[in-house]
Amino acid sequence: MPIRLIVGLGNPGAAYQDTRHNAGVWGIEVLARQWRLDWHRESRFQGRVAKAEHPFSGWLLCPETFMNSSGRSVAALAHFYRIEVAEILVLHDELDLPPGVARLKQGGGSGGHNGLKDLIAQLGGPEFWRLRIGIGHPGPHQPVASYVLHRPSKEEQAAIDLALERGLSVFPLVMTGQFSHAMNELHKPLSPP
Repeated sequence: MPIRLIVGLGNPGAAYQDTRHNAGVWGIEVLARQWRLDWHRESRFQGRVAKAEHPFSGWLLCPETFMNSSGRSVAALAHFYRIEVAEILVLHDELDLPPGVARLKQGGGSGGHNGLKDLIAQLGGPEFWRLRIGIGHPGPHQPVASYVLHRPSKEEQAAIDLALERGLSVFPLVMTGQFSHAMNELHKPLSPP
């Protein structure tokens, strides 16, 4: 199925814009700039939306609900435009990947990510695609909530930006339904500098 909706997860407001949990928002904003799309607020979808015609025909959505309620925004747009769960691609931060790594996959559980948990509940299934953007993990005895709601170090930010660049570089393949090729490209090891 073709992708018809791309979503960037995060928390709204200036206090959160530079925090690790907003890596999905960072990615979708880069994508909108690359594709020269204009955002506008859409109250019925509780978020900012942009309509794309090229390189794919569909929507970009940046929910303006808090992360734990992201599914309401995504489900509202998906239901309105009759977009199937498998036609959705979600960009989100991933604790289980180190900064600098991005992975593409379809389906799976929430992995404790409250935004994904709400998406699965509101959409009625986990079959959406995910671009998982590594932010690293604070360690087994550190509070995860505090970690994701703080800014990354300069080194981590540079690595996350690189992961976003690599992740977005395979979107031409994703948009034409070449998911296996996109995953092969994105998941191959980086060449040493």
